[in-house]
Amino acid sequence: MDIIAQQITRILNVGRCTIFLKDGQRKELWSKIAQGKGLEHTEIRLPLNGHSIVSLVARTGQSINITNAYEDERFSMAVDMVTDFHTKTLLAVPLKNNSGKVLGVFLVANRSDEKPFDKKDEGILLLLATLAASSIEVAKLYQDVHVAQLETIYRLAVTAEYRDQQDTRAHLKNISIISYLLALSLGLTKKQAELIKNASPLHDIGKVALADTILLKPGKLTPEEFEIMKSHTVYGGKILEGAHSKVLQVAHKMSLYHHEKWNGNGYPYGLKGEMIPLEARIIAVADVFDALCVSRVYKRAWKTDEAYNYILTEKGESFDPSVVVAFKRIYPSIRKLYAQTAADAELMQPVEETPEIVEPIKTVRKIRTAPKPPFSN
Repeated sequence: MDIIAQQITRILNVGRCTIFLKDGQRKELWSKIAQGKGLEHTEIRLPLNGHSIVSLVARTGQSINITNAYEDERFSMAVDMVTDFHTKTLLAVPLKNNSGKVLGVFLVANRSDEKPFDKKDEGILLLLATLAASSIEVAKLYQDVHVAQLETIYRLAVTAEYRDQQDTRAHLKNISIISYLLALSLGLTKKQAELIKNASPLHDIGKVALADTILLKPGKLTPEEFEIMKSHTVYGGKILEGAHSKVLQVAHKMSLYHHEKWNGNGYPYGLKGEMIPLEARIIAVADVFDALCVSRVYKRAWKTDEAYNYILTEKGESFDPSVVVAFKRIYPSIRKLYAQTAADAELMQPVEETPEIVEPIKTVRKIRTAPKPPFSN
């Protein structure tokens, strides 16, 4: 979309190009791409049932070409006032798929030669809109499949973790964030880090095969019981074995090897050093840290700094030294994460009077325009 907008700006030589997409749930149009003066880091949202030019094009599927914006009753100056831009001429065309459904709107403003937009400009914009529509449809289908896959993974992970965790959502969120930040800190690409983040919730999927008498025992496990507990890694490996999905392939490594130790004293196979897959070495640190910071039936929750110091002492023993160094780099962010989680939990407690909560200032500026009333003198 960004490339298409750049090409539109270059070919038509315009001062502003905005690509709006439909948000069916909110009944709005939002600016997926906004290029031009004052639009940096700005998101524009318009009601589908409004009287703006973009809303009209989205509803009717017809192009609108305006030669003098400020004299046209359909034009709203709200965005111009915020962005310090003076719209003179504009052209808006619908973004339609092959079946004719409107997916969004292409909007351009102010040719550099200050001439109005002509039929040739409209034809070029409609052609590019047609090309963009097919790409958007494919991208949406891919996104739907991707979201469905991640949701399935998350539900499976909750099934496993729910049995011995009071707050599965917090645990899965925390280890996902820590794993992601560790991967980036270790120099992995964003794509590799995303795979690790998305796979991490399944590291304990093998717990579904363990009896409650073992998993929920409040006291210390006997040697025999501990041997049974250790088998959850093997069960997890079997559950995820032979997966074709890249996310599940990473999850397989994590579930099978996340209790292996750098010094070779882990289980189930006693692997040592770099024989342990990197993904498992990453989740091992994230999992142990979060496990220490939460309460279980058999232990109290540690303070974050206590858990952090434990991770440092296990450098070269339980954990890969490079992963511990990476954890040390990201710890300020982790500390803030757990402090915020604690603050959120505090807010969830019942109080006699509801305190005023002030939303933090967002870095992305959003502009919403209300439905414009019918024009009247």
